[in-house]
Amino acid sequence: MPTCVAILPAAGSGSRFGSALPKQFTLLGQDMLLVHTLRALLQEPRIGSIHVVLAPEHQNLLPWSAWQGRVQPCLGAGATRGETVRNAVGHLRQRYPPDTWVLVHDAARPCVSAAALARLLDTLWDDPVGGLLAIPVADTLKRQQQTQRVLATVDRAGVWAAQTPQMFPLQLLSDALHRVAHIEQVTDEASAIEAMGLQPLLVMGETTNIKVTYPADQLLALWLLQREVIAAAKNVT
Repeated sequence: MPTCVAILPAAGSGSRFGSALPKQFTLLGQDMLLVHTLRALLQEPRIGSIHVVLAPEHQNLLPWSAWQGRVQPCLGAGATRGETVRNAVGHLRQRYPPDTWVLVHDAARPCVSAAALARLLDTLWDDPVGGLLAIPVADTLKRQQQTQRVLATVDRAGVWAAQTPQMFPLQLLSDALHRVAHIEQVTDEASAIEAMGLQPLLVMGETTNIKVTYPADQLLALWLLQREVIAAAKNVT
């Protein structure tokens, strides 16, 4: 079976989360948030290896031996998420061919489903550019004034909310990330690809693929994960 590799940037401080440890290392039920996210990615057999990018002081927080080499540490933490991913891509370039597919996934998205992962890989495997999971925006969008009053209603037609994983060929992703290294407006990998004049493909994601940003998000994420466990148990029986 053809394989790809994944990058899981886990070097963020989680400043908005308000805990002593970065949020990816806090408990979500009985396991760390990061472990739940790894477990979700490991559902997809085409992901040959997952490279967790973290600061050296956090290396011993994860049970590496439990994953039998499929999950590996990468001590390439940067000052920003972009720098962290760029460091990880540089690490991968020393080990994999230029056309290797690379998935980049948020460490704080533990609820990405096996179906969404399979749909992303199935859709993009022969695509020349790559793409990302995303969902069409359903809410009415408002643009604010400086006083936080409504300036205008934004047309939501054709507007999508980006998710992760985002998937691109290794060499293309490396070139794109280095080109935009000093541009603050580039907040995800797809933005870097767009800056090269290319058009990533939007692949339908799921509203349940939430990002845990604030402590209250933990409750929803835990409920979603428990729901998946219950559904899986029913399918077995």
